[in-house]
Amino acid sequence: MHYVKAKGILSPKNGMNLYRGCQHGCIYCDSRSLCYNMNHDFEDIEVKENALVLLEDALRKKRKPCMIGTGSMSDPYMPLEANLRYTRRALQLIKKYGCGATLITKSNRIIEDIDLLKAINHSTKCVVQMTLTTYDDDLCRLIEPNVCTTSERFKTLKALNNAGIPTIVWLCPILPFINDTEENIRGILDYCSLAKVKAIICFGMGVTLREGNREYFYSKLDESFPGMKEQYMRRYGGAYMLESPKHRELMQLFHSICDRYGIMHDNDAIFNYLSEFEQNSSKQISWF
Repeated sequence: MHYVKAKGILSPKNGMNLYRGCQHGCIYCDSRSLCYNMNHDFEDIEVKENALVLLEDALRKKRKPCMIGTGSMSDPYMPLEANLRYTRRALQLIKKYGCGATLITKSNRIIEDIDLLKAINHSTKCVVQMTLTTYDDDLCRLIEPNVCTTSERFKTLKALNNAGIPTIVWLCPILPFINDTEENIRGILDYCSLAKVKAIICFGMGVTLREGNREYFYSKLDESFPGMKEQYMRRYGGAYMLESPKHRELMQLFHSICDRYGIMHDNDAIFNYLSEFEQNSSKQISWF
């Protein structure tokens, strides 16, 4: 872990990453790609030491409240968050300035901040997005080794729903020849139904590989799935998008089950929902 001073914290679309790099060790992580110009080891987490000062300054200057997002490039609930508490302190600022929040994570550590999530959601809107890739916990430990298992995430989703916090699942990536099975998709969607998730984002059955994350992914295939790298290379070569041979049938299954369970599964509609700021009229907050 090392500290840097950041020049800014919010993107034009009000997203932020308090950290760079990740400790979860997911074998497919796109954030390892060289195109993101990370000049340090991925596991050597870059902590933006002035992030909270920058965030408060940015929120103070906003003419009206909005949704603030985090987690697109670096999980806000890595193990180091337990000590640093940057994400919790950012949520406190978001609440202070009457904004909404949406967070993307794989970690059940988010439950430690459920008091703030509930408070934000009571006044405006707070949405938790959680990635699920495999129904099988043993497989989960191989492809996402340093984060809680899918069954633990399922319990987290249920707890969030019980607290009145809307949840959205990212169903990705689906790795060809590894978790691209009907059994896996059905298992994940059953979890989503039982946890009463509002929506599921899915861009297709497959995985993307770029320079940087491709090499890491293949090295992990050699460790845990002997012979699989060669199968990938024969079929996909150096392609960016590696679509599962079962893509079409699994997508049909995905959409049909979502319809049956009443789960939103139109990506455009989901992203519109995530970006839309909502004010609870019964708990109006003065912006001035």
